[in-house]
Amino acid sequence: MKTILGGIAAAAILSSCSVTFPMAVSNATIGDSQGKSETGVLFGVFYLNGDYGIKEAAKQGGITGGVATVDERTQSYVIFSKKTLIVTGE
Repeated sequence: MKTILGGIAAAAILSSCSVTFPMAVSNATIGDSQGKSETGVLFGVFYLNGDYGIKEAAKQGGITGGVATVDERTQSYVIFSKKTLIVTGE
């Protein structure tokens, strides 16, 4: 019985839910460039990447013009979540 309950607990801890939703749209040209900024979040409060944001995502994607769209993907675990900002532009 302990093995079964332990297996269920491990599956619950390792399982995740992922959702992506749009955050912002501008009148800038979408273009072919795409950049991402990632961070981990503990307890929904503590962000582990101090540079997380649109600026870092644009820099990672080589976007020097305007940012056209911003999407955010969140993968949630029990006490930890991973957030990714995805930006497009030129």
